[in-house]
Amino acid sequence: MPIRKLSKLLINQIAAGEVIERPAAVVKELVENSVDAGATRIEVTLEDGGRQLIRISDDGQGIPPNELPLSVEPHATSKLTAADQLAAIGTLGFRGEALASIASISRLKITSRATVDGKVNEAGAVLQASGDQCGKVSPWAGPPGTVLEVRDLFFNTPARRKFLRTAPTEFGHINDTLTRIAMVHHNVAFKLKHNDRVTFDIPANQERAQRCVALLGKDLNDELLEFTHDDLPERGGAKIWGLAGQPSIARATGKAQYLCVNGRPIKDRNLAHAVKEAYRGLMPMDRFPVAVVFLQIDPHSVDVNVHPAKAEVRFRNPSHVHGLVLSAVRQRLLGSDLTPNASFAGQSAFAGSTFHPSAFTPQPPGAGAGAGLSPNVSTDAFVDFFRQMDPKQKGFAYQEVRKALAAEDPAAVESDDSPLITSQDTTTTQPQNINTQSVLQVHKSYLVTQDADGLIIVDQHALHERVMFEMLRKRVLGEGKPLESQRLLMPVIVDADAGRQATLEQMQPLLKKIGIELAPIGPDAIAVQAFPSFLFERGVEPDTFIVDLVNKADAGQLDLSNPNVEESALHEVLDMMSCKAAVKAGDKMNEDELAALLAKRDEIERSSNCPHGRPTTLRLTLKDLEKQFGRT
Repeated sequence: MPIRKLSKLLINQIAAGEVIERPAAVVKELVENSVDAGATRIEVTLEDGGRQLIRISDDGQGIPPNELPLSVEPHATSKLTAADQLAAIGTLGFRGEALASIASISRLKITSRATVDGKVNEAGAVLQASGDQCGKVSPWAGPPGTVLEVRDLFFNTPARRKFLRTAPTEFGHINDTLTRIAMVHHNVAFKLKHNDRVTFDIPANQERAQRCVALLGKDLNDELLEFTHDDLPERGGAKIWGLAGQPSIARATGKAQYLCVNGRPIKDRNLAHAVKEAYRGLMPMDRFPVAVVFLQIDPHSVDVNVHPAKAEVRFRNPSHVHGLVLSAVRQRLLGSDLTPNASFAGQSAFAGSTFHPSAFTPQPPGAGAGAGLSPNVSTDAFVDFFRQMDPKQKGFAYQEVRKALAAEDPAAVESDDSPLITSQDTTTTQPQNINTQSVLQVHKSYLVTQDADGLIIVDQHALHERVMFEMLRKRVLGEGKPLESQRLLMPVIVDADAGRQATLEQMQPLLKKIGIELAPIGPDAIAVQAFPSFLFERGVEPDTFIVDLVNKADAGQLDLSNPNVEESALHEVLDMMSCKAAVKAGDKMNEDELAALLAKRDEIERSSNCPHGRPTTLRLTLKDLEKQFGRT
């Protein structure tokens, strides 16, 4: 078959196949053009999920009549004048493919009245184009700005049209696309109307946080933590602004993460990973935070021309950008008390907006403990009160209480001579002003005390696990006493086939950090020659620990191939160590241990959650208590 040049229509339809996947892509391209045109108000009108009609109206600078035919030509744009501009794109659109591609697969009508040098043209013009046909420019009388109508999308490409989803599904994609654009451009008014129903109508000139709350939902206003971060000028001078949602409003998917680079909404795995990593240990790993991150960076440091639809970007130094975002979000979370309020009537700790953290200001150790909770309070009375709550409201907590009621653990440590919380668990001297009479241990699993805002219920295992984790992390990272390793007189033999030996070989740098030394002694076994003294003291067996560690690696939880996840791999290992070494539900604690554990709650980072992300502490506010007892 001879080589021949493709027709103009086929060229444009191929381009449309890359740029226009569905109606939402049309909305994205046309709305971005409106933003680039300096519009202060943009209105989007849809019919049948955008399949029958997409109309974009704006009050931007418009298109002069003589330029209308050129606007639907391929690779025609007003946004690039020289090749060197590709290295630092400053507009949302720049490829010059959008209108030509859209016209090739729909019935396109453009009406516009231009403003040139601050003066509005006396008259506007209208142009219609469809497939490979382009009509003549006709006069048009209307306000300054541009109106683009796209009808019968994919009418001449039935294969693509039949893959469109239902109208509600396509509208959902459009709504999400416009929300992301509107969130970034808070000085522009946006209105979205579908089948004569207004979905949202947002005014212009809002503050960034105000715009984000308007789009995310006003019920989240108190759940979002604003943060900023400025990089050093010598390191690029990048600036970050954002909102970090409380862990309690985490979602089942990552759709509530909004990322933007230089005014361009994007989807980027590197940045999404940085945001998720900042929440590590504050929520279960199968949950995703609500977060907004706006990154302003030198345009020469980012390539926005790596995807036909401009949905992805590539950073010159991705690890540096990853670290900036991770640090910005993490520091904001570390500076906030994230203790959630206990909920009633079936509300769950991870049920979205029904779970409300309080505006609690952390107090110094021992503060507010003077009044105390009387040790004469009936344990049965408290348990009855606790049982009145919905069994699901605290997740695992209720089940743990039932276990404790069903059977006493004969192996529980009862003697004050064998402290469960030792000086090794802490990095500072225990405060002497803790009133141990203000703490009640319930069924050897939960601690009950009070603060200025109400009743505090602590899961002893979860909190001690966080204490142990932070102690281990600091020691492994060289911020405290080094983690000691004990040589074994007789190496412990662990079964390990070739695949598992290869996994352990890849993990050698990580194992060395925590004091584990091992080596293969044959095709199906390895010998553990050194093990952390810390774990030995708490009865953790080397063979069991190594098998559990390899199982985590096989499950993909210890991926060391990406330098950005090295920290998360260390987190998983330390989490495993702290979980095995922490006090368990059913372990009796003496008064000194209770005081020491509660004191650490105010001293360690992220004390509101265990390393798995489950809550360590719940608060019953005075207001909630008064409501439950009919005082309000």
